[in-house]
Amino acid sequence: FSVLLYFRNDLLMMIHGLVDFKKKNYSSYRISMILKIVFATLPIVIVGAIAHSYISENFRSPKLIATTLIIGGILLYFADKIGKNEKSFKTMTYRDAFLIGCAQILAMIPGVSRSGITMTMARFLGLSRTESARFSMLMSIPTILMAGGLGFLICFTSEEAFYPEKTLLFGLITAFIFGVIAIYFLMKWLKTSSFIIFTIYRLILGGIIFIVF
Repeated sequence: FSVLLYFRNDLLMMIHGLVDFKKKNYSSYRISMILKIVFATLPIVIVGAIAHSYISENFRSPKLIATTLIIGGILLYFADKIGKNEKSFKTMTYRDAFLIGCAQILAMIPGVSRSGITMTMARFLGLSRTESARFSMLMSIPTILMAGGLGFLICFTSEEAFYPEKTLLFGLITAFIFGVIAIYFLMKWLKTSSFIIFTIYRLILGGIIFIVF
């Protein structure tokens, strides 16, 4: 919901793109936006359906999380360092979208960070910092909706059915508010600064986890 609110104009544009589909105006920018999100979502749908249970059961080691945090931080640093600022959501190719979607598969491993790894791949492919973040956030919408839907389905159909309580509702509202703040900060920060602050954060957090565990 945080992403939906912040990027509401992009979402409205894609909704209007459905009209272009109906009019068979397949070359419109609004249709290309929709198709790029679809291309980016396909890899996680396929791999997630096959490997979700195995990964959730076998990839929970604190050492693994610390390792992926550190490696992800280093990759983000180099991607941001060598990545050009020549592409935008509009000029990126469907191949770019698919490759960023493939990178999103790695986010199934704890510590990798979905937004971190997709923005890293986007920077390697030449998207600007702000456009990398924008595309990463927009492609998170179908992914999070599907993952959340699957989670709720498992909870409500299990033998020990799960029902939301007031504390969970409070957590959801709090997450929404701070999610909006975090996205606003990220987009504003990337207009004038690099990803280095996030690289430092990941390195420090990964180091702390190694020490503690």
